[in-house]
Parts: sequence; structure tokens; C-alpha cells
Amino acid sequence: MKLKGRTALITGASQGLGAEIAAQFAAEGASLMLCARDLAGVQAVADRLAAQHGGKVVAMRCDVGDPNSVDALVAETFDRFCQLDILVNNAGIYGPMGGIEEVNWAEWVQAINVNLMGTVYPCRAVVPAMKARGKGKIINLSGGGATNPLPGISAYAASKAASVRFTEGLALELKSFGIDVNAVAPGALATRMMDQLLEAAPKAAGAAFLERMRKLKNSGGTPLSVGAKCCVWLASDDSNGITGKLVAAQWDPYEDFPAHAAELEGGDIYTLRRIVPKDRGKTWGKD
Repeated sequence: MKLKGRTALITGASQGLGAEIAAQFAAEGASLMLCARDLAGVQAVADRLAAQHGGKVVAMRCDVGDPNSVDALVAETFDRFCQLDILVNNAGIYGPMGGIEEVNWAEWVQAINVNLMGTVYPCRAVVPAMKARGKGKIINLSGGGATNPLPGISAYAASKAASVRFTEGLALELKSFGIDVNAVAPGALATRMMDQLLEAAPKAAGAAFLERMRKLKNSGGTPLSVGAKCCVWLASDDSNGITGKLVAAQWDPYEDFPAHAAELEGGDIYTLRRIVPKDRGKTWGKD
């Protein structure tokens, strides 16, 4: 029961990865505030987890792209639970697909608003309370868009890369307050969002990219449990002091991180970084 006695707020928890994170958190003893734009969907998840685990699980509608909606969510969380130990920013969308000169501009901006502002503002809203307690865990969900260019899906890629760099900066801001902030790349998930990619015309996301997504879909993709398990670890005391990292749940030996804390401290391991020729064994360019 790694999370017993703790309260977690999870966004985008009506289905997919968010619902799986909620399930694993509940199994580990956490009390939960779950939110999504789909109230019926997130309420169904809350009811199921409460029945299965007997803990306190509350559902609320929230649009993370709307600061007023987030403020109401955070206020309700403290009204219901009187504390907040863990924030998981999972809500996200792909946004429009296609060339930047062709896509609907309002939809492109909305994707940035949901994926980036919908990560930053919830952090802003909960940080004062976490600072006052001198502890807390913030987990921001990243994705392949943070570390790879995704032509035709530029809003998603740009927002996810920005979220990771925000995570790294916020981790430094909050380190002295005992608050750990990390990002998780959960792998390629066979969820509704992947279905959206497969429904897109090849010219929008690119034929090669779509073919890769089809293969991942047919193979089942990365199990949702993999990313959720990583989130449990980052939310628990097992990860205390590990902060400012981008963790690939499927590939990185994150449970071994504490044994290498000195090497991870203040370095660029498991972070976004610029590659120079020397990093690839080239002899040209400056160090």
C-alpha cells in the first residue's frame, strides 16, 4: 500500500491511461479526486474504483484548459480531502493534423492550451499548498512528441516538449521545498488517441507514421499498466529526491534511480538536451 493515507488528483481520468493510473493508485491505498470533461465517464471510473477498493474516490467535471474550471477543481479537492499529496497531469489531446499552413488555427491553439496550459496551470494551482506542507509529488505525462519531431502533428509535439522543459524548470524551483516534479513517457498506447491517428488521412500525419501506428495498434501497443506503474513509483516515497527527469516507463530502470542519485543530481541524464557533433562521435564542431 505505497500510497496509503495520500490524496491524488488525476486529470483526464475517464478512460485510457488516466483510468489505469487511478486504478493502480486506488489499489495502493490512495484517496482520489478524478476529473475529465466527460463527467459521466469519469464518474463511472470513480464508482467502480470505490466499489473495488473501498477508498474515497470523487469525480468532477473539469476542463484543464480553463483556469476557472481548474480553480474550482482544486478548491473542491481541498474541501473534500483537506490535503493534496500528488498531482498527475494526464489530460491531453492530439489537436489538428496536417501542415501548419493548412490546419485549423483555433484547433492548433486549443491543443497547446489543453496540453501545455492544462499542465502548467494545475501545477500553479496546487504548488502553494504543497509548499506549505513541505512535500508533494507532481507527475506530468509526456509522450513521443516530446523527444521526436512529428510532422503533421505539430501542436501535440510542441506542447509535449514544452511540458517536459517546464517540468525540468519547475523541479528546480520546488526542490528546496521537498516537492518532486517529473515527466513520464508511457510508450505508444493503444487508446482512443491512437485510433484518432489511424483515422487521419495519410497526408495529414504522413503515411510512414501511420503505418508505424498501425503496427503498434495491431501488436497491442505498450500496456497501460506500464506507465501507470511508473506513476505509482514516482508518487511514492520510493522516489523521494528524484526530480526533474523525463522517465520512459517502458525502457528506463527507474526503480534503480535512487542508487544513482548522486549521478542524477543536477545533471542532464534523463532530460531534454541539445545534441552536438561530439555526442555522436564526430570530430567537427566545438565541444
